[in-house]
Amino acid sequence: MSKVDEFGRPEPPPAVGEIETLIGYLEYQRATLEWKTRGLGHEGLSQKVARSSMTLGGILKHMAWVEDHWFSFFLHDRPRSEPWLSVDWAADQNWEWNSAANDSPDELRSLWTQFVEASRAAVTEALSSGGLDQLARRRWDSGEAPSLRWIIIHMIEEYARHNGHADLLREAVDGQVGE
Repeated sequence: MSKVDEFGRPEPPPAVGEIETLIGYLEYQRATLEWKTRGLGHEGLSQKVARSSMTLGGILKHMAWVEDHWFSFFLHDRPRSEPWLSVDWAADQNWEWNSAANDSPDELRSLWTQFVEASRAAVTEALSSGGLDQLARRRWDSGEAPSLRWIIIHMIEEYARHNGHADLLREAVDGQVGE
């Protein structure tokens, strides 16, 4: 059982194998985004800082898309699901960021949670049929495919980067600071 910090995040276990370490850090980053958006209504999730168009709601919706993109679409080569399937990405390449302003806090949280849960199941499925070295079923245009290890590390990086943005945005919303 992982130790949980004062913000409700599971601490990555310090002395376990590679899979447990990587998953531990991914779960920690996911929990950090949940903490940074916790308790906010539409106004808080829609607040911007300076000239940036980034919002906490936009981060939640973007990370829902990223979860689905890497763990379902790329790793398992599954078709896009809604809401991504019917988006005209040519008309708005930043649809998930921009459309978040039209979504309620419950819709944003539910969407993100739905795709995090699906990603957890997709990783469990992949690990049961191979290790971290297995390649994604979908390939880049170059013909190369990332390994499951690469995808998990990329997701840790993606969350860490956006959690840094979330720190600044949350501080601007209500002054809440921390890690």
